[in-house]
Amino acid sequence: MAQNYDVIIIGSGPGGYIAAIRAAQLGMKVAVVEREHLAGICSNWGCIPTKALLRSADVLHSAQHAANYGLKLEGTISPDLKAIVARSRGIAERMNGGVGFLFKKNKVDIIWGEAKLTKPGEIVVGPITKPIVQPQGPIPKNTLGEGTYTAKHIIVATGARPRALPGIEPDGKLIWTYFEAMKPEQMPKSLLVMGSGAIGIEFASFYRTMGVDVTVVEVLGQVMPVEDAEISAFAKKQFDKQGMKILLEAKVSKVEKGADSITAHVEKKDGTIEKITADRMISAVGVVGNIENLGLEALGVKTDRGCIVIDGYGKTNVPGLYAIGDVAGPPMLAHKAEHEAVICIEKIAGLPNVHPMDKLKIPGCTYCNPQVASVGLTEAKAKAEGREIRVGRFPFVANGKAIALGEDQGMVKTIFDKKTGELIGAHLVGAEVTELIQGFVVAMNLETTEEDLMHTIFPHPTISETMKESVLDAYGRALNA
Repeated sequence: MAQNYDVIIIGSGPGGYIAAIRAAQLGMKVAVVEREHLAGICSNWGCIPTKALLRSADVLHSAQHAANYGLKLEGTISPDLKAIVARSRGIAERMNGGVGFLFKKNKVDIIWGEAKLTKPGEIVVGPITKPIVQPQGPIPKNTLGEGTYTAKHIIVATGARPRALPGIEPDGKLIWTYFEAMKPEQMPKSLLVMGSGAIGIEFASFYRTMGVDVTVVEVLGQVMPVEDAEISAFAKKQFDKQGMKILLEAKVSKVEKGADSITAHVEKKDGTIEKITADRMISAVGVVGNIENLGLEALGVKTDRGCIVIDGYGKTNVPGLYAIGDVAGPPMLAHKAEHEAVICIEKIAGLPNVHPMDKLKIPGCTYCNPQVASVGLTEAKAKAEGREIRVGRFPFVANGKAIALGEDQGMVKTIFDKKTGELIGAHLVGAEVTELIQGFVVAMNLETTEEDLMHTIFPHPTISETMKESVLDAYGRALNA
């Protein structure tokens, strides 16, 4: 006999585990099906362990420039790759265990195996047939296994995987995805990164700080193409100063593999080909949703460009079936998946005042050096929409705290609707801006105007003062520049 639940969630990543916990809080009987690792890609192979690597790079950079702070460090300062990777993997394991603890605390059942939808309200969990390249870690105790399970509500939260371009598929040895880039056996002397989105530029930043000769190839006209053009240009200047080589409006058309290196044929805008030889190459050309082998086709679930189509509450076109997170489409961000999970569950529970997500108010963060963070419309998009706007800018070089920290290379850019004073976009580059962006996100959610922000007291001395100064600048009232 099939075991029955109120909600079954396929996948335990940021969307899946948050959906499970919220459903349990609301008194539902919940189970999560997982085939690889609790906490998903974000905690095991993405968001968290990459930040651990980047933190090691930050500390190395600070140590190498200790003299700038009046400090003398004796001896050679160099990275210990094995220790750096071990620290990162240890943090991932800790996050994995943390989700297991939360499931136990909230009485969420774990079903270990591979799920397939057989009909509305029913899944069959079978053995894991797809080879798992990455270790799954220890299987939590007291987990359920193969069998048939039913639920009134089933949520697909299977995440995404690296996209592969035909003819340039990652092989795990010479051409890496973020999996291999996170745990190299030895540090390459040279590296080519294909794609300058968040994943590509973060790894480019990490490896460059570690002393690797890094070349980034981007098919579009700016690094980090989704960011405001002015912020992107500022960041690129910093990357250039660090010795990173960036080729824009260029694409890798062919890769020749040697015994222990690759030679990439890079086609430039003018049609010429530059051959670049590097020890390793990272393919960072986006991700694609994990929609295969779930039984979606048999149920007639609508998909689009590799993702499941949903409404504002996670509902698919099949009654009782939902999708959240990366598998439900962009932006493919962990915090978007988490919020989508809460919306989906609270709608299922019939809670009042549940609203669809406003994707314009989802912040984006890139943890390269310098960091980049943004929310809302870029200047170009605001103009394309025909809006009359006011734009404010303020540089870190005029901020006392940034100067004291030795982190004066950065800026804040704010965009307001000229008629209403509504904050419609904020774009930051510089030290710790990923920690500052939430201030603008809160302001946008509260429909804050320029007057509200101007009359808000920001503590001194902090880098956050640049946020207020940028607002003042949009209205010709900047006080420190």
